[in-house]
Amino acid sequence: QVRLAESGGGLVQPGGSLRLSCAASGIIFRLNAMGWYRQAPGKQREVVATITSSGSTNYADSVKGRFTISRDNAKNTVYLQMNSLNPEDTAVYYCHSRSITNCEKWGQGTQVTVSS
Repeated sequence: QVRLAESGGGLVQPGGSLRLSCAASGIIFRLNAMGWYRQAPGKQREVVATITSSGSTNYADSVKGRFTISRDNAKNTVYLQMNSLNPEDTAVYYCHSRSITNCEKWGQGTQVTVSS
């Protein structure tokens, strides 16, 4: 059974940092493209960052230079390091996987709140 388990969300002050983790099970992790998406209240889910199986990364313009996505294939885990957070980053963050056969899976999400 496929499971993507996010952790690391929480409340942080503007300018602060958080690191999200997503532990995957039930998939051949090293062959999957992984990504982080977010959904703010009243808004559509949007892509934040993606990383291919070979390690190539892409970022939404709104997070370039502040967020870093990385993966550890030995631990079946993908990370999102978020720096210089601002209130506009407040959202539920979701982990996403896509297999080589385009099978997609989502995690349950973790709340990130940026507020003073």
